[in-house]
Amino acid sequence: MKVKDIVERLGLEVVAGKAGLSREVAGGYCGDLLSDVMARAKPKDLWVTIQGHQNIVAVAVLTEVAGVIISGSVEPEPATLERAEREGVPILRTPLSAFEVCGKLYAML
Repeated sequence: MKVKDIVERLGLEVVAGKAGLSREVAGGYCGDLLSDVMARAKPKDLWVTIQGHQNIVAVAVLTEVAGVIISGSVEPEPATLERAEREGVPILRTPLSAFEVCGKLYAML
C-alpha cells in the first residue's frame, strides 16, 4: 500500500512532502520519544506521533520511514514543514487521536 492510499482512506491532510506520497508502506510505529523511534521504527513504517518540531524530519530520514502522521490536530512548526519539503518526507495531519489513527492503520495493513 502507498502513502497516498492511506491518505485517501483515512482522510489525512498532507501538509508537506507531497513528493513522497508514492512511497510504499509496510507497517506502522507509534511513539513520541525520538530515541525510541530511532531504535524501533522500521523502514517503510508510517510513524504516528504528536510531535510537531523539526527533529521529527531528521528521525524520519534516519529511520527511512514512509512518512509521519501527526495526530490530535497538532500543528507542525513552519521549520518542520520546510525541512520535510527539502527531504521529501510526507508529513500528514489528522484530528484523530494516536489511538484512533493507529487502530485504523492497523486494520488497513
